[in-house]
Amino acid sequence: MAYDEGLAQLMRDDLAGQDGISEKKMFGGLCFLLHGYMVCGVHAGGGMFRVGKPREAEALAIKGAAPLSFTGRPMGGMVEVTDEALADDPRRAQWIALALTNAASLPLK
Repeated sequence: MAYDEGLAQLMRDDLAGQDGISEKKMFGGLCFLLHGYMVCGVHAGGGMFRVGKPREAEALAIKGAAPLSFTGRPMGGMVEVTDEALADDPRRAQWIALALTNAASLPLK
């Protein structure tokens, strides 16, 4: 099942003014990267954000988020969100801000 292109466009628009953003198909969906580090993505059924472990609790406190667990085991520092939550502009903006903060904190590749 393919990801929702409308949700991908929302993320694309949110990140449009950010230098260093690229797109890459991965995890059966589309991911957005900052200087090569994953920030967020969209997949069938929702989206994901790499917020980092220091910001994970804050991201999970936002309604619609859950620990990301593609393999059945939670992936630390990653949150998954529902389609409905991803479509909500204020919540998506919060997750994107947390994820951009995480990516910007990582060493340049």
